[in-house]
Amino acid sequence: MSPSTATTSTTRMGVIELTTAMLISGTVGVFVVESGADPFTVAFFRCVFGAAALALYCLARGYLRDTGFTARTFLLALLGGVFLVFNWVFLFMSYSMTSISVATVVYHTQPFYVLLLGAVVFKERLTRTKIGWTVLAFAGFLLVTDPTDPGSGSGYALGVALALTAALLYALTTIIAKHLKNIRPHVIALVQVLVGIPLLLPFTDTASLPGLGTGWAWLLGIGLLHTFTQYVLMYSGYQKLPTHLIAVLSFVYPAMAIIVDMFVYGTAIGALQTVGIALIVLASLADSLAPQPKTPSTTDTRR
Repeated sequence: MSPSTATTSTTRMGVIELTTAMLISGTVGVFVVESGADPFTVAFFRCVFGAAALALYCLARGYLRDTGFTARTFLLALLGGVFLVFNWVFLFMSYSMTSISVATVVYHTQPFYVLLLGAVVFKERLTRTKIGWTVLAFAGFLLVTDPTDPGSGSGYALGVALALTAALLYALTTIIAKHLKNIRPHVIALVQVLVGIPLLLPFTDTASLPGLGTGWAWLLGIGLLHTFTQYVLMYSGYQKLPTHLIAVLSFVYPAMAIIVDMFVYGTAIGALQTVGIALIVLASLADSLAPQPKTPSTTDTRR
């Protein structure tokens, strides 16, 4: 096999893996809603089942023999885990207050938080182009939160705020991940979901567990499908693909979430919200495809 043929084959496999991961990610809202559990309980069992599967995987691959952690980077991973698990909780809360579609698109504004935090934390220069795309995304956000929509109200506004908070928490997780060099993302993810178990246990509604019934299957699915399988496919795809393809394929996630929400729950999106979603997607995609300075790779464990 020639080098060019091997490269094409590797890229094709990366596209398949990352696309599959994003399609899986787009269904997480349905699993959360159908489980019948509250957001804290869902996030807790996502950590439990996800940690069990990731631990077995890391052990089987030998990733735990030399993790590469120092005391400092391990503490940073723990802090990232705090932000990560509460990012899940707030996103899950927003589903019932807005819709899976709106919450997911608002949540997808997180790259702009990373941009702004990078300017503050890393003193990265903000170009006029980046500022322009950020303003466009903000305009889209205002349209998504359409106050003329019949379903909007105080609860709707709170749901949007929760999705924005989730995006901010994930952005903080991303900033922290920039400092976790030479550590396998699977190991970072394992540490972060492990820290979520004691962190979320006090907020978990244990009294409701005996009555979950089939909800347990949905919780197990979130742990094994959306935490273990999704991450393994996603990280494998990242290793095989250039940045511009990763940026494009990441939009399979919100697109899938919107489609699933429409077909499963019949969610209708208003005209202004549709325009707002389009603006956010356009701005995020344009910003992602713009030439970027070389930075350490990050761990994407947001959904």
